[in-house]
Amino acid sequence: MFKGLGQMGDMAKMMKAAQDMQQKMAQLQEDMHSLVVEGQSGAGLVKATCTAKGELKTLDIDPSIFNGDDKEVVEDLIMAAIKDAQQKASAKAQEEMSKITEGMGLPADMKLPF
Repeated sequence: MFKGLGQMGDMAKMMKAAQDMQQKMAQLQEDMHSLVVEGQSGAGLVKATCTAKGELKTLDIDPSIFNGDDKEVVEDLIMAAIKDAQQKASAKAQEEMSKITEGMGLPADMKLPF
């Protein structure tokens, strides 16, 4: 007699799951601004930190690399450290996203846009 209610209940569960995921995604977006990773180059002579969103926060340069003749080397080390930090930030963001998608029963490698 109430055969359709089973499907309605499933739809309600799906809607609730979608709302939960939307809330978790919104929270993750906020958290990405406070999750910080560090990249480095030159065996730690140059270190860069950035948020999981890829925003550069700090740059630490060992004074020993400042030699007037090595300007290009220093610039390369700085760029390498920043790129390393940004790659780690991207990996961290994907790792955090995977936690949400796995929790929702979605494939771990599912790519969702930020």
